[in-house]
Amino acid sequence: MTIDPGATHVAELCTTFTQGADVPDWISKAYIDSYRGSHGDVREAPETSRVNPNALVTPAMLSAHYRLGQCRPNGRNCVRVYPADDPAGFGPALQIVTDHGGMVMDSITVLLHRLGVTYTAMMTPVFMVLRSPTGELLGVEPRASSTSHSIEGTWVGEVWIYIQLLPAVDSKSLAEVEQLLPRTLVDVQRVAADAAALNATLSGLAADVKTNKEGHFSASDRDDVAALLHWLGNGNFLLLGYQRCRVHYGLVSCDRSTGLGVLRARTGSRPRLTDDNELLVLAQAAVGNYLRYGAYPYAIAVREYDDGGDGGIIEHRFVGLFTVAAMNADVLEIPSISHRVRAALAMANSDPIYPGQLLLDVIQTVPRSELFTLSAERLFTMAKEVVDLGSGRRALLFLRADRLQYFVSCLVYVPRDRYTTGVRLQIEDILVREFGGTQVEFTARVSESPWALMHFMVRLSEGAATGSVDVSEGNRIRIQAMLSEAARTWSDRLIAAAASFSEGSVSYAEAEHYAATFSETYKQAVTPADAIDHIAIIKELADDSVKLVFFERKADGFAQLTWFLGGRSASLSQLLPMLQSMGVVVLEERPFTVARTDGLPVWIYQFKISPHPTIPLASTANERELTAKRFSDAVTAIWQGRVEIDRFNELVMRARLTWQQVVLLRAYAKYLRQAGFNYSQSYIESVLNEHPSTARSLVALFEALFDPSPLSSSTNCDAQAAAAAVAADIDALVSLDTDRILRAFASLVQATLRTNYFVTQKFSARSKGVLVLKLDAQLINELPLPRPKFEIFVYSPRVEGVHLRFGAVARGGLRWSDRLDDFRTEILGLVKAQAVKNAVIVPVGAKGGFVLKRPPLPTGDAAADRDAMRAEGIACYQLFISGLLDITDNVDHATGKVNAPPQVVRRDSDDAYLVVAADKGTATFSDIANDVAKSYGFWLGDAFASGGSVGYDHKAMGITAKGAWEAVKRHFREMGVDTQNEDFTVVGIGDMSGDVFGNGMLLSKHIRLIAAFDHRHVFLDPDPDAAVSWAERQRMFDLPRSSWDDYNKSLISEGGGVYSREQKAIPTSPQVRTALGIDGEVTEMAPPNLIRAILQAPVDLLFNGGIGTYIKAETESVADVGDRANDPVRVNANQVRAKVIGEGGNLGVTALGRVEFDLSGGRINTDAMDNSAGVDCSDHEVNIKILIDSLVTAGKVKVEERKHLLESMTDEVARLVLTDNEDQNDLIGTSRANAANMLSVHAMQIKYLVDERGVNRELEALPSEKEIQRRSEAGIGLTSPELSTLMAHVKLALKEQMLATELPDQDVFVSRLPRYFPKPLRERFTPEIRSHQLRREIVTTMLINDLVDTAGISYAFRIAEDIGVGPIDAIRTYVATDAIFGVGDVLRRIRAANLSVVLSDRMTLDTRRLIDRAGRWLLNYRPQPLAVGAEINRFAAKVKALTPRMSEWLRGDDQAIVEQQATEFVSQGAPEDLAYRVAVGLYRYSLLDIIDIADITELDPAEVADTYFSLMDRLGTDGLLTAVSKLPQNDRWHSLARLAIRDDIYASLRSLCFDVLAVGEPDESGEEKIAEWEHISASRVERARLMLAEIHASGEKDLATLSVAARQIRRMTRTSGRGSSG
Repeated sequence: MTIDPGATHVAELCTTFTQGADVPDWISKAYIDSYRGSHGDVREAPETSRVNPNALVTPAMLSAHYRLGQCRPNGRNCVRVYPADDPAGFGPALQIVTDHGGMVMDSITVLLHRLGVTYTAMMTPVFMVLRSPTGELLGVEPRASSTSHSIEGTWVGEVWIYIQLLPAVDSKSLAEVEQLLPRTLVDVQRVAADAAALNATLSGLAADVKTNKEGHFSASDRDDVAALLHWLGNGNFLLLGYQRCRVHYGLVSCDRSTGLGVLRARTGSRPRLTDDNELLVLAQAAVGNYLRYGAYPYAIAVREYDDGGDGGIIEHRFVGLFTVAAMNADVLEIPSISHRVRAALAMANSDPIYPGQLLLDVIQTVPRSELFTLSAERLFTMAKEVVDLGSGRRALLFLRADRLQYFVSCLVYVPRDRYTTGVRLQIEDILVREFGGTQVEFTARVSESPWALMHFMVRLSEGAATGSVDVSEGNRIRIQAMLSEAARTWSDRLIAAAASFSEGSVSYAEAEHYAATFSETYKQAVTPADAIDHIAIIKELADDSVKLVFFERKADGFAQLTWFLGGRSASLSQLLPMLQSMGVVVLEERPFTVARTDGLPVWIYQFKISPHPTIPLASTANERELTAKRFSDAVTAIWQGRVEIDRFNELVMRARLTWQQVVLLRAYAKYLRQAGFNYSQSYIESVLNEHPSTARSLVALFEALFDPSPLSSSTNCDAQAAAAAVAADIDALVSLDTDRILRAFASLVQATLRTNYFVTQKFSARSKGVLVLKLDAQLINELPLPRPKFEIFVYSPRVEGVHLRFGAVARGGLRWSDRLDDFRTEILGLVKAQAVKNAVIVPVGAKGGFVLKRPPLPTGDAAADRDAMRAEGIACYQLFISGLLDITDNVDHATGKVNAPPQVVRRDSDDAYLVVAADKGTATFSDIANDVAKSYGFWLGDAFASGGSVGYDHKAMGITAKGAWEAVKRHFREMGVDTQNEDFTVVGIGDMSGDVFGNGMLLSKHIRLIAAFDHRHVFLDPDPDAAVSWAERQRMFDLPRSSWDDYNKSLISEGGGVYSREQKAIPTSPQVRTALGIDGEVTEMAPPNLIRAILQAPVDLLFNGGIGTYIKAETESVADVGDRANDPVRVNANQVRAKVIGEGGNLGVTALGRVEFDLSGGRINTDAMDNSAGVDCSDHEVNIKILIDSLVTAGKVKVEERKHLLESMTDEVARLVLTDNEDQNDLIGTSRANAANMLSVHAMQIKYLVDERGVNRELEALPSEKEIQRRSEAGIGLTSPELSTLMAHVKLALKEQMLATELPDQDVFVSRLPRYFPKPLRERFTPEIRSHQLRREIVTTMLINDLVDTAGISYAFRIAEDIGVGPIDAIRTYVATDAIFGVGDVLRRIRAANLSVVLSDRMTLDTRRLIDRAGRWLLNYRPQPLAVGAEINRFAAKVKALTPRMSEWLRGDDQAIVEQQATEFVSQGAPEDLAYRVAVGLYRYSLLDIIDIADITELDPAEVADTYFSLMDRLGTDGLLTAVSKLPQNDRWHSLARLAIRDDIYASLRSLCFDVLAVGEPDESGEEKIAEWEHISASRVERARLMLAEIHASGEKDLATLSVAARQIRRMTRTSGRGSSG
């Protein structure tokens, strides 16, 4: 671009130059083509090195550069510094315009580097410019076009330099650049301008020296110097300046006019360089220099005697730099130096130890600048010392003080393998320190020789004199020793440190290995002494193990943590959360890795950490040591997965707790959260961290209570003191929330009964990081109702769980739960049902559940993921089981003695009965549980978990489904449907691979399954063939694994199919719509909608064999149900159109949903009742195994016989179990039929259970008093689900009450024990059965089941209420009545007769009336408490003997009534003998009076019977008694009135019999005796008979008339009739 020289408007020129559109491309390209990247040691530089040069060439930058170079008068250097905040907008930056020359760029970069100023980009375009005489810019052309210019004039090359600096450049350094850069550029210009003159001066001086004959120096010396000067001028010395100086009387003055280059303007006095005998001297100049490579220049002085005769001396002084060629020149070819080298080598010729070539090799390494100062002798001596160094592991030092008094030259030899940057820096520091230096420059030479040579020029401080610098031999040796130490490598020190350890923890070979293996970064960070400790740790590391070393520094409050990992590495993202959870901040992190001698890789992580400001630092060395151990132990445990990552870990430092103690507090917090505690875990963590002393007190209380081997023997006192400390801490609190939280912790500790915290056995759960707490739930106010009697909480980072028991002997399944946040809520809901379900078996209710806290991460391989999840589930199940056993008592098989678990302090009584069962997710885990129990030597053996490989396989037996099917059959029988012989429609929940559903759908070949679903599929078969579909279901059931998708689609009826629940929509054919009762216009439905339609289908049976809650009450919300997974498919019970719901699975319907379904006309029990066969079978298995194992121990059964014996009894066990189901279903069935009549009694019974037994109406879904009143007015009784629940609670209460007495130990009760066991055991081992470990519980269970199932739900309650006795008295009377009258046999015959429900219910109720009346008689007329065995002995045989003659004694209406009932029973299908036995039942009740009267009167019972029944006929009492039975019983008082009238009639009849027998003769018939009695008592009898006749004639049979009638009969008597034979 050419600029008009006539232009006068600078602003216009500037505008033209800087407008982007007008700037020629070649200008921008010149900048871009000259771009250089960044340089410097600043860490940020690499990140900023990738600068886009196009982005730098902006109009603003070009404009600014133009303004800077617009005018250069007299060749002035233009420099502009732009700070970061400069308005130009491109700072920080430098812009320079200067002459184009060879040293410009080198000098600028040297200056920037020296001042620590880093640039990110540099552009150095060279232009040919034309300037006016005043320096104004007239033209700019590309450098390439300099041969042809459009304007005449002198064109010169200029370099326009643009340097972009690092944004964070130091402002002070930038100011220095601004000051020094112009000076440096001036020096560059001067050197360039005087280059020719400098070379000419040097050449001329060389010639003069050679020809000068003044005689002061020898010709050889002159020749050497002349040759040397020629050599220097021949490209070996870069001349920077020259000055001619005169030495006169010791003073040196410089002739300014002779100055060239950098010395052009130098003035003032200078020190003398040469002495009289020195023609040439080389010295290091102290002049600062930034030219070329920026080293301090050398000064070469050549002495000349002035010819003027005044004795003056001239010193020709040159300054400059040796070139690279000079520094590498052969010493034998350098003039002057070569003579001395050859002389030194000549000295070696006489000494074979030092061959010349070896010495020459050494001399060749000496810096050439040093060789100018060394004599031949000195060279020889130095070379020998270097040769002597050989392979020694030390340093060699040579010192020389420079004659100008500014520098000390230090030659340092070290073994080549010892030379590192670190070593060099250490040596620098030593030399600068020892000589008081201010700066140091160095060069280094590392070749193939054994040594590395470093040459240091130490710049002395201002004012230092050469004589004051100690370069003596002694000081040299002293400093040399220091350098030798510095030259010792880290590896040397490591090996030495290993040798110095007396215990020899690290061998020499190991030290050598690690010296070579540790990285340089490790060596820089870790001292050899610390490395020895590290190696000792590394040696002990196992593969996949960890070790931590924590060191708290007192001085600065920081700490260092060294983390060793064997065989695996870790990312910072893994480690940081662990450390942060400890309450520390990580300030620095340095990772290292090393290979062990056996090849195991070890990772080492060093952290500089600082505790949170609120965490106090340890104040003493001992405290620091303890803190270090606690901290490292805790972090190790976190890494190993034994401790969770949360703020509880801060308590290690805040409260000075061990990680185990922290785990304890965390476990209590986790339990509180499961209990529904209102405070979040994070808030609980904060509270404990804010009150560390209370946290310590809580732990102290726990340890005082449970430490099995405390330091103090006064454990009780320690516990009291600890409790007082906790209470004091809490009482001092101000915050209510804090008070509640800490008080909850204190109550949990006090409620803890046992723990495995102190257990140390290797096989224990505790050894695997599992903490177990057994709690008295009744003492924990934070728990919701109901509260179990015992609760065990199992905690670990891997698994958590609870086990709830409602009694000492309890059983229930263990569930693999997926409800991590509220599994206790789930288990509590299940255990309520379990408690009710267990009413039929020996143990009371229990339930357990566990969750996986660290499930395997998905891999994308579904099969592998399933296997991994199952494996983890099994492992966690084993830990859970093991945890339970850690704190459970054991029983000695030989002695029966209960032994406490080792190292467990018990704050409760013996507790050895622990059994578990399968549940959701654990159906196949029984063998696993038994293996765990076996490892503990647990006394129950494989009875611990029923259903294992040696035991009863519930699925193979189909026992749960068969039990549920008994309920189904009973419901259908009540509707007049025989499920085993008539087709009926079904919809179901489950699939054929399931135990309950699969077995259930095979229990009748008349099932027409029109629809079913599970979690995977929906099955639709709108019009199935019952037989065909049954066969296909059987095939699927027999498959190892199956789903509905395996169903043979060709067998599905038209319109049906199998569909995935993942489908968006499922087609609904007309056939499906008809079968399911779906609106005719719906052609497809989303799977959830279709499932709801299935649940609402108008079918005969809805059979639930799945998992989940699908039906609720309309009044319940989805939140009330607590089963979110099935919220989309759930329906209300009043929407269900099935006639019957069979509950093979648990919780398929909510408790309120069942009641709603029943009240809506459906038929349903409870899940607890329907599927109780499973738990019943398990209970039989456990008790049978306990017996057999005792027989094995006693040698009465061989070990190898055990399995066969168990298997041989499978069918009979199933029969025993199903009998219980049949009994309960018959009980509930008859109760349903009579529910409305019994509502008032049931209401009182419920109130008693609520008031006295703690039953919660709402939790148990029992009706409120208001609801009972409503039903009473509506003529409705309790629903079937309510009756089932009531029955269960009645049984549970009676069992508990009976177990608290001696009844289960009495022979009359124990005699029924063998019937619990299968025949093979009864026949061979009856004596052993009677000594069963659980004989009391089994006897109690059998008896209470018999009592309630036989006598009815309200029997014991009514007996106790009506007569004012206790439930134990009712139990006694039942046992006596049953034995006396054979009631159980009668009821079993009724069931076996396969009668209609109506008939069987009627016959059952009639039989129960006998039980009621006989029981009351025994309580009224026999001594109390009833001697059951004696009463049975007194009455049973006689009743049995008299019963067959009842037909002889009954007369008139009584006989007619019995015959009529018997005939009616027979007509409905009852066998004749059974029909008569039931029909005559109430009359048999009178045999008690008859036998008692006979005993009192000492008459033949047959005679008494004839008289007694004659009286009944004569007085017509049966009619009165029938009328009494029909009286209403709306409330308790009406019921009691009925009973009183009945008792009065029977009592009067008894008295009259005494009177009649007293007047009659033995050989008279009953009628004859009565006639004689009437004659004797005519007036009394006649009055009564007239009144009775009037009552009969009136037809009124209300309470009043019947009371009068009873009174009239009583007036006939003359004796009390109340006596007993005793």
